[in-house]
Amino acid sequence: MARHASPVQSLLVDDRFDGDVYAHEPLSRHTTYRIGGPARFFVRANSVGALTGLVDVCAAEGTPWVVLGRGSNVLVADAGFAGVAIVLGRDFRTLRFDDDRFIVGAGASLSAVVQEAFKRAIGGFEFAVGTPGTVGGALRMNAGTADEWIGQRVVSVTTYRPGRGLARRRGDEIAWGYRASSFAADEVILECELAAEAADPYRVRDKMEGNLARRKGCQPLSEPTCGSVFKNPEGASAGRLIEGAGCKGAEVGGAKVSELHGNFIVNCGGATAADVRALMEQVRAAVLESTGVELVPEVRMLGFDEDFPSARGADEAFGDECARGAAGGTSAGTGASVASTAGSAPSTGERGTPSADAAAGETAGEVGALSTGEGRDEDGRRG
Repeated sequence: MARHASPVQSLLVDDRFDGDVYAHEPLSRHTTYRIGGPARFFVRANSVGALTGLVDVCAAEGTPWVVLGRGSNVLVADAGFAGVAIVLGRDFRTLRFDDDRFIVGAGASLSAVVQEAFKRAIGGFEFAVGTPGTVGGALRMNAGTADEWIGQRVVSVTTYRPGRGLARRRGDEIAWGYRASSFAADEVILECELAAEAADPYRVRDKMEGNLARRKGCQPLSEPTCGSVFKNPEGASAGRLIEGAGCKGAEVGGAKVSELHGNFIVNCGGATAADVRALMEQVRAAVLESTGVELVPEVRMLGFDEDFPSARGADEAFGDECARGAAGGTSAGTGASVASTAGSAPSTGERGTPSADAAAGETAGEVGALSTGEGRDEDGRRG
């Protein structure tokens, strides 16, 4: 190693580092949008030791770092991310059932939990059918509906923060809000316990299949998207507001507002992050003018110099401990976990495999699992 190598570079080239490292890896390969420039380093950390060692060194050296889920709820800038993009590998993808709860690694797909719940006739997870992304991303974003969300199922969560170490908290010690939680921006979710309750298997099946059918009927699940672009304003539907403002079908470059659902922006082929951002601003302005409502992005943005205008202060209700740092680009010395759930998803663990393809396969596989009663391995997509 050359003398001028940074501590981060020295760690990543060490043969003892338990992970896979790729320099200048295009993040378009790891997002369901198929959009995004390169990360300085793309790292799959396969163990707790590798992960904690890496984020500690990044934090100490002031190197920007981010933990990605499966790329289904993130828009990466065309210039990429001038830091270390980390995904959770081998040891974080575990899923087991113990007595009355699921014990799940943060890198496991939420769809794997849904399928296991289906196989075991466990209720309480029907709301998550068709929801992509990792369990860690689902927790950070508190994935769910207006009536049910994953935070309601959390018994405990184990996390790591550079400089503070490991921590385990009860679910009721965490603040759960709409598309938000009180995890700190530099707090990495490692594992959780989710409460499981026996239920009528026929009722579980009917509810899951009904939810999945509704999503397939009104959302462009087979196209490259990030999932829902904007949060629903209180008492209203972002999709309906966007449709009412006449924005369905609007286009900027290769980005288009879905004809199927107004709150989805589709990459029609060759869309850039700049196209998507410009279309988001166009939609936001149209809704503001027609209704007086200012839409707030749900999609997390990585690598941009500035936040999306209406994202500023959006998470202030949760204070400094909320994961608002994930809402925009990270700055030097700052870590952030970008929630990819509900998010939205794909297999960021497979280098070079377009996340959107894996996401579409996940939805199809989930349908098959519900039809046959057979579970599958991990990997998912946003509804």
